[in-house]
Amino acid sequence: MITDSELRAASILIVDDQEANVLLLQRLLADSGYTCVRATRQPAEVCALHRHQPFDLILLDLQMPEMDGFQVMECLKSCLLDDYMPVIVLTAQPGHKLRALQAGARDFISKPFDLLEVRTRIRNMLEVRLLYRHLAHANAVLEATVAERTAELRESEARFRSLAELASDWYWEQDEHGHFTRVSGPVLEMLGISVDPLAGAADPARGDGWNALERQTLRDTIAARQPFLDFTFSRVHPGGAVQRFRVSGEPMFGEACRFVGYRGIGVEITA
Repeated sequence: MITDSELRAASILIVDDQEANVLLLQRLLADSGYTCVRATRQPAEVCALHRHQPFDLILLDLQMPEMDGFQVMECLKSCLLDDYMPVIVLTAQPGHKLRALQAGARDFISKPFDLLEVRTRIRNMLEVRLLYRHLAHANAVLEATVAERTAELRESEARFRSLAELASDWYWEQDEHGHFTRVSGPVLEMLGISVDPLAGAADPARGDGWNALERQTLRDTIAARQPFLDFTFSRVHPGGAVQRFRVSGEPMFGEACRFVGYRGIGVEITA
Protein backbone atom coordinates (compact mmCIF):
# COMPACT_ATOMS: atom_id res chain seq x y z
CA MET A 1 0.00 0.00 0.00
CA ILE A 2 1.10 3.57 -0.71
CA THR A 3 1.27 5.67 2.45
CA ASP A 4 0.39 9.36 2.71
CA SER A 5 4.00 10.16 3.55
CA GLU A 6 5.16 8.51 0.32
CA LEU A 7 2.62 10.51 -1.66
CA ARG A 8 3.58 13.79 -0.04
CA ALA A 9 7.27 13.13 -0.74
CA ALA A 10 6.70 12.38 -4.45
CA SER A 11 8.66 14.60 -6.83
CA ILE A 12 6.51 16.81 -9.08
CA LEU A 13 7.48 19.13 -11.94
CA ILE A 14 5.17 21.90 -13.19
CA VAL A 15 5.76 22.95 -16.82
CA ASP A 16 3.77 25.98 -17.98
CA ASP A 17 4.82 29.21 -19.69
CA GLN A 18 2.14 31.19 -17.82
CA GLU A 19 3.39 32.41 -14.45
CA ALA A 20 -0.14 32.65 -13.05
CA ASN A 21 -0.78 28.96 -13.76
CA VAL A 22 2.54 27.97 -12.19
CA LEU A 23 1.84 29.96 -9.03
CA LEU A 24 -1.69 28.54 -8.76
CA LEU A 25 -0.48 24.95 -9.07
CA GLN A 26 2.40 25.53 -6.64
CA ARG A 27 -0.04 26.94 -4.09
CA LEU A 28 -2.48 24.08 -4.56
CA LEU A 29 0.25 21.43 -4.20
CA ALA A 30 1.71 23.09 -1.13
CA ASP A 31 -1.74 23.29 0.49
CA SER A 32 -2.20 19.57 -0.27
CA GLY A 33 1.03 18.74 1.58
CA TYR A 34 3.36 17.96 -1.32
CA THR A 35 6.90 18.84 -0.32
CA CYS A 36 9.01 18.16 -3.43
CA VAL A 37 7.69 20.46 -6.15
CA ARG A 38 9.69 22.17 -8.90
CA ALA A 39 8.54 24.40 -11.74
CA THR A 40 9.86 25.68 -15.05
CA ARG A 41 8.47 28.02 -17.67
CA GLN A 42 11.04 26.77 -20.22
CA PRO A 43 9.82 23.53 -21.87
CA ALA A 44 13.24 22.93 -23.42
CA GLU A 45 14.60 22.31 -19.91
CA VAL A 46 12.23 19.45 -19.09
CA CYS A 47 14.23 16.55 -20.53
CA ALA A 48 17.45 17.68 -18.86
CA LEU A 49 15.69 18.11 -15.53
CA HIS A 50 14.02 14.71 -15.76
CA ARG A 51 17.27 13.04 -16.82
CA HIS A 52 19.10 14.55 -13.85
CA GLN A 53 16.42 13.61 -11.32
CA PRO A 54 13.43 11.62 -12.63
CA PHE A 55 10.10 13.01 -11.49
CA ASP A 56 7.18 10.95 -10.23
CA LEU A 57 4.77 13.33 -11.98
CA ILE A 58 5.06 16.05 -14.62
CA LEU A 59 2.20 18.54 -15.00
CA LEU A 60 2.70 19.60 -18.62
CA ASP A 61 0.97 22.44 -20.43
CA LEU A 62 0.35 21.63 -24.09
CA GLN A 63 0.25 25.13 -25.60
CA MET A 64 3.60 26.83 -25.13
CA PRO A 65 5.72 28.92 -27.52
CA GLU A 66 8.84 27.56 -29.18
CA MET A 67 8.26 23.99 -27.87
CA ASP A 68 4.77 22.66 -27.17
CA GLY A 69 3.79 19.83 -24.85
CA PHE A 70 3.70 17.23 -27.62
CA GLN A 71 7.31 17.98 -28.50
CA VAL A 72 8.26 17.75 -24.84
CA MET A 73 6.69 14.26 -24.59
CA GLU A 74 8.62 13.10 -27.67
CA CYS A 75 11.81 14.31 -26.04
CA LEU A 76 10.92 12.59 -22.75
CA LYS A 77 10.66 9.21 -24.48
CA SER A 78 14.43 9.24 -25.00
CA CYS A 79 15.24 9.71 -21.32
CA LEU A 80 12.68 7.54 -19.53
CA LEU A 81 14.14 4.94 -17.18
CA ASP A 82 11.22 2.61 -17.92
CA ASP A 83 8.25 2.56 -20.30
CA TYR A 84 6.08 4.69 -18.01
CA MET A 85 5.68 8.38 -18.94
CA PRO A 86 4.50 10.16 -15.76
CA VAL A 87 2.72 13.04 -17.49
CA ILE A 88 -0.60 14.76 -16.88
CA VAL A 89 -1.25 17.31 -19.63
CA LEU A 90 -2.89 20.68 -18.97
CA THR A 91 -5.09 21.87 -21.81
CA ALA A 92 -8.03 24.08 -22.65
CA GLN A 93 -8.53 22.37 -26.02
CA PRO A 94 -10.87 19.33 -25.85
CA GLY A 95 -9.49 18.08 -29.17
CA HIS A 96 -5.98 17.82 -27.73
CA LYS A 97 -6.91 15.35 -24.99
CA LEU A 98 -7.10 12.23 -27.14
CA ARG A 99 -4.00 13.19 -29.08
CA ALA A 100 -2.09 13.70 -25.81
CA LEU A 101 -3.12 10.27 -24.50
CA GLN A 102 -2.04 8.69 -27.77
CA ALA A 103 1.31 10.46 -27.43
CA GLY A 104 1.94 8.81 -24.06
CA ALA A 105 0.32 11.07 -21.46
CA ARG A 106 -1.38 9.21 -18.61
CA ASP A 107 -4.15 11.70 -17.91
CA PHE A 108 -5.28 15.27 -18.55
CA ILE A 109 -6.58 18.25 -16.57
CA SER A 110 -8.85 20.76 -18.26
CA LYS A 111 -8.37 24.50 -18.15
CA PRO A 112 -9.65 26.57 -16.47
CA PHE A 113 -8.76 24.49 -13.43
CA ASP A 114 -11.30 22.87 -11.18
CA LEU A 115 -9.24 22.64 -7.98
CA LEU A 116 -10.99 19.52 -6.68
CA GLU A 117 -10.42 17.79 -10.04
CA VAL A 118 -6.76 18.84 -10.03
CA ARG A 119 -6.18 17.44 -6.52
CA THR A 120 -7.97 14.19 -7.33
CA ARG A 121 -6.23 13.53 -10.62
CA ILE A 122 -2.80 14.31 -9.17
CA ARG A 123 -3.32 11.98 -6.21
CA ASN A 124 -4.66 9.16 -8.40
CA MET A 125 -1.78 9.55 -10.82
CA LEU A 126 0.81 9.47 -8.04
CA GLU A 127 -0.74 6.37 -6.46
CA VAL A 128 -0.54 4.53 -9.78
CA ARG A 129 3.00 5.71 -10.41
CA LEU A 130 4.28 4.68 -6.99
CA LEU A 131 2.50 1.32 -7.18
CA TYR A 132 4.10 0.77 -10.59
CA ARG A 133 7.51 1.51 -9.07
CA HIS A 134 6.87 -0.81 -6.11
CA LEU A 135 5.91 -3.57 -8.52
CA ALA A 136 9.07 -3.08 -10.56
CA HIS A 137 11.16 -3.22 -7.39
CA ALA A 138 9.38 -6.36 -6.20
CA ASN A 139 9.97 -8.04 -9.56
CA ALA A 140 13.67 -7.14 -9.41
CA VAL A 141 13.94 -8.58 -5.89
CA LEU A 142 12.11 -11.73 -7.00
CA GLU A 143 14.39 -12.21 -10.00
CA ALA A 144 17.47 -11.77 -7.82
CA THR A 145 16.10 -14.26 -5.27
CA VAL A 146 15.32 -16.83 -7.97
CA ALA A 147 18.81 -16.42 -9.44
CA GLU A 148 20.37 -16.84 -6.00
CA ARG A 149 18.31 -19.94 -5.20
CA THR A 150 19.08 -21.42 -8.63
CA ALA A 151 22.80 -20.93 -8.03
CA GLU A 152 22.47 -22.55 -4.60
CA LEU A 153 20.62 -25.53 -6.07
CA ARG A 154 23.24 -25.99 -8.78
CA GLU A 155 26.01 -25.84 -6.20
CA SER A 156 24.16 -28.33 -3.98
CA GLU A 157 23.63 -30.66 -6.93
CA ALA A 158 27.30 -30.42 -7.86
CA ARG A 159 28.30 -31.31 -4.29
CA PHE A 160 25.85 -34.21 -4.27
CA ARG A 161 27.23 -35.61 -7.49
CA SER A 162 30.79 -35.16 -6.30
CA LEU A 163 30.08 -37.03 -3.08
CA ALA A 164 28.18 -39.70 -5.00
CA GLU A 165 31.13 -40.22 -7.29
CA LEU A 166 33.53 -40.48 -4.35
CA ALA A 167 31.30 -43.01 -2.59
CA SER A 168 30.63 -45.25 -5.57
CA ASP A 169 32.01 -46.63 -8.82
CA TRP A 170 29.52 -44.69 -10.88
CA TYR A 171 26.69 -42.17 -10.76
CA TRP A 172 23.87 -42.42 -13.27
CA GLU A 173 20.67 -40.74 -14.38
CA GLN A 174 17.94 -42.04 -16.67
CA ASP A 175 15.00 -40.38 -18.40
CA GLU A 176 11.39 -41.46 -18.06
CA HIS A 177 11.93 -44.05 -20.80
CA GLY A 178 14.78 -45.73 -18.95
CA HIS A 179 17.61 -44.48 -21.18
CA PHE A 180 20.78 -43.08 -19.69
CA THR A 181 21.07 -39.29 -19.81
CA ARG A 182 24.08 -38.89 -17.53
CA VAL A 183 26.73 -41.38 -16.47
CA SER A 184 29.82 -40.71 -14.38
CA GLY A 185 32.27 -43.57 -14.02
CA PRO A 186 32.93 -46.81 -15.96
CA VAL A 187 29.34 -48.04 -15.82
CA LEU A 188 28.94 -48.41 -19.58
CA GLU A 189 32.13 -50.43 -19.92
CA MET A 190 31.42 -52.46 -16.78
CA LEU A 191 27.82 -53.27 -17.61
CA GLY A 192 28.04 -53.26 -21.38
CA ILE A 193 24.79 -51.32 -21.70
CA SER A 194 25.74 -48.34 -23.80
CA VAL A 195 22.26 -48.15 -25.32
CA ASP A 196 20.01 -50.43 -23.25
CA PRO A 197 18.04 -49.15 -20.26
CA LEU A 198 19.29 -50.29 -16.87
CA ALA A 199 16.06 -52.19 -16.31
CA GLY A 200 15.84 -53.55 -19.84
CA ALA A 201 15.13 -57.25 -20.19
CA ALA A 202 18.03 -59.57 -20.98
CA ASP A 203 18.13 -61.12 -24.42
CA PRO A 204 19.14 -64.82 -24.22
CA ALA A 205 19.95 -64.86 -27.92
CA ARG A 206 22.64 -62.28 -27.31
CA GLY A 207 24.10 -64.27 -24.47
CA ASP A 208 24.63 -61.16 -22.39
CA GLY A 209 24.61 -63.20 -19.18
CA TRP A 210 22.34 -61.06 -17.04
CA ASN A 211 20.23 -62.85 -14.43
CA ALA A 212 16.72 -62.58 -15.86
CA LEU A 213 14.93 -62.81 -12.50
CA GLU A 214 17.06 -60.09 -10.95
CA ARG A 215 16.62 -57.83 -13.94
CA GLN A 216 12.85 -58.35 -13.92
CA THR A 217 12.68 -57.51 -10.21
CA LEU A 218 14.61 -54.30 -10.82
CA ARG A 219 12.46 -53.52 -13.84
CA ASP A 220 9.26 -53.93 -11.81
CA THR A 221 10.62 -51.67 -9.07
CA ILE A 222 11.41 -48.93 -11.56
CA ALA A 223 8.07 -49.35 -13.33
CA ALA A 224 6.39 -48.76 -9.96
CA ARG A 225 8.58 -45.67 -9.52
CA GLN A 226 9.87 -46.91 -6.19
CA PRO A 227 13.29 -46.16 -4.71
CA PHE A 228 15.67 -49.07 -4.25
CA LEU A 229 18.67 -49.46 -1.95
CA ASP A 230 21.63 -51.79 -2.44
CA PHE A 231 19.87 -53.88 -5.05
CA THR A 232 22.20 -56.69 -6.14
CA PHE A 233 22.29 -58.24 -9.59
CA SER A 234 24.82 -60.30 -11.46
CA ARG A 235 26.17 -61.20 -14.86
CA VAL A 236 27.83 -64.41 -16.04
CA HIS A 237 30.43 -64.03 -18.79
CA PRO A 238 30.90 -66.66 -21.52
CA GLY A 239 33.98 -68.04 -19.75
CA GLY A 240 32.02 -68.58 -16.55
CA ALA A 241 33.30 -65.54 -14.65
CA VAL A 242 30.63 -63.83 -12.56
CA GLN A 243 30.34 -60.11 -11.98
CA ARG A 244 28.17 -58.80 -9.18
CA PHE A 245 26.90 -55.23 -8.83
CA ARG A 246 24.99 -53.27 -6.23
CA VAL A 247 22.93 -50.23 -7.17
CA SER A 248 20.72 -47.74 -5.36
CA GLY A 249 18.36 -45.36 -7.06
CA GLU A 250 15.48 -42.96 -6.55
CA PRO A 251 12.81 -41.58 -8.88
CA MET A 252 12.98 -37.93 -9.94
CA PHE A 253 9.97 -35.69 -10.39
CA GLY A 254 9.75 -32.33 -12.16
CA GLU A 255 7.10 -29.65 -12.33
CA ALA A 256 3.56 -30.67 -11.39
CA CYS A 257 5.04 -33.87 -9.88
CA ARG A 258 5.67 -35.33 -13.33
CA PHE A 259 7.99 -38.35 -13.33
CA VAL A 260 11.18 -37.51 -15.26
CA GLY A 261 13.41 -40.52 -14.56
CA TYR A 262 15.79 -42.06 -12.04
CA ARG A 263 19.17 -41.26 -10.57
CA GLY A 264 21.43 -43.37 -8.45
CA ILE A 265 24.82 -44.83 -7.67
CA GLY A 266 26.37 -48.25 -8.13
CA VAL A 267 29.44 -50.28 -7.24
CA GLU A 268 30.92 -53.53 -8.42
CA ILE A 269 31.10 -56.06 -5.57
CA THR A 270 32.68 -58.94 -7.41
CA ALA A 271 34.98 -60.76 -4.98
